[in-house]
Amino acid sequence: MTVPLSILDLAQIGDGEHARDSFRASVEMARAAERQGYQRIWYAEHHNMPSIASSATSVLIAHIAANTESIRLGSGGVMLPNHAPLTIAEQFGTLAELHPGRIDLGLGRAPGSDQQTMRALRRDPSSADSFPQDVLELQGYLTGPTRVAGIEATPGKGTNVPLYILGSSLFGAKLAAMLGLPYAFASHFAPNALDDAIAIYRREFRPSAQLAEPYVIAAVNVIAADTEDEAQALFTATQRKRVQLFVGRGRTFTPEETDLVLTSPAGQQVLQMLRYTAVGTAQQVRDYLDTFTARTGADELMVVSSATDRSAWLRSLELVAEVSDLASPAPSPQVP
Repeated sequence: MTVPLSILDLAQIGDGEHARDSFRASVEMARAAERQGYQRIWYAEHHNMPSIASSATSVLIAHIAANTESIRLGSGGVMLPNHAPLTIAEQFGTLAELHPGRIDLGLGRAPGSDQQTMRALRRDPSSADSFPQDVLELQGYLTGPTRVAGIEATPGKGTNVPLYILGSSLFGAKLAAMLGLPYAFASHFAPNALDDAIAIYRREFRPSAQLAEPYVIAAVNVIAADTEDEAQALFTATQRKRVQLFVGRGRTFTPEETDLVLTSPAGQQVLQMLRYTAVGTAQQVRDYLDTFTARTGADELMVVSSATDRSAWLRSLELVAEVSDLASPAPSPQVP
């Protein structure tokens, strides 16, 4: 690979598992990724989702960091409208003090949940409107000077935790460009605006104290296996799992029912979410990622292993590393 590879760990809780099983697997994967040369691992804030264990994102990052040595770790992302910027500055400032030079702070404006959960979070429906101002307030707490007179983040002030704007639409691209921040696009589940978002970000980018030139991270699904047939079988299982999650709404489908749903408009919409998926042997996946990088001009790829079997998930990331010539992780995109 000519660009760094990173990982989005969805911290999935498998059937019959507890959250602790997911955490144990995340530590195992992070240790392996560290040995294999991956750039960073991010964890996403989700709420009220029984299959995802990363709701307390900063706590999980702290646990992974304490059980690894050097790989960068961060949020992909913290949904900032769910929180006071000062609270996030203190949380990630604490992480940065405990693990200097290893912490990223990716920020999104979605609720990371449904409307009922949003109310349980005490989030105002209009809170996303202040996202740009909240990002600037948070940045002030971490880098100084503070934008709120008389208020400092302790820990946090002076840690200069690098910020990243996450997005799946043109809004995030424009905001990241205006603020001069790195931009990460969620093309692993929202592929439609990828090309336009990257073009707008690069065209409108303004240099900042953190970043001199545009820096794009694009997410892509990856299922690598020792044989092409095995990879395709894993991909089929992933498609069925997605249909169960997004269309089933608590109902359990048989494999035959699931395959039938896949041919329906709702099923096709689920498949559309997986448009950017590399499936096959290690070399086939490598070729796909090279083509994807060349087409998008991404500076870094964030791979998401969507295999439903955890051993297959670990093997997939191992195979990708073996054929990608991963070197020592590059420094975070910051201006010295």
